[in-house]
Amino acid sequence: MEKRVKRKQLAVLVEDSPGVLTHVSGLISRRGYNIESIAASKTEKDNVTRISLVVQVTDDWQLEQIMAQIEKLVQVYRVVHLSKAGSMSRELALVKIKSSDEMRQEIMSVVEVFHGHIIDFNAVSMVIEVTNDSRKIDSFCDIMQKYGIIEIIRTGEISLSVEPISFTEFI
Repeated sequence: MEKRVKRKQLAVLVEDSPGVLTHVSGLISRRGYNIESIAASKTEKDNVTRISLVVQVTDDWQLEQIMAQIEKLVQVYRVVHLSKAGSMSRELALVKIKSSDEMRQEIMSVVEVFHGHIIDFNAVSMVIEVTNDSRKIDSFCDIMQKYGIIEIIRTGEISLSVEPISFTEFI
């Protein structure tokens, strides 16, 4: 029987220096695990970068191995499993679709349901911005297929704990 793949969210606080993102992603891929999404940005603390990862694992042992290996890297301050704690996740997508005068109103209604924004349009296409959890973004993209997706870009999932503390307080 094949094991079900689970998506797990990690927050990795690292030293803000060149090559750290490459080290973290390389370590995970060298061990044969898939990174579904990865995003990095500055934090509220100087010289600290936060890497948001969504990894695919089949059991908790694999996740523990990934976290233990990441924690061994010199530039890593902390690794937090956000799927376990209470957290919120969002992803941003920009979707360019075909449009015509006849379809425009229908498309605008769908965009409104998903709380999206039309950020550009012309006689033959429009660009829509949608921010939501990954499943809602997937649903939006599925619906937009019928209009004809020209181009799409997604940021990858970012997550934040709902606890009233910052993970950088501990470094």
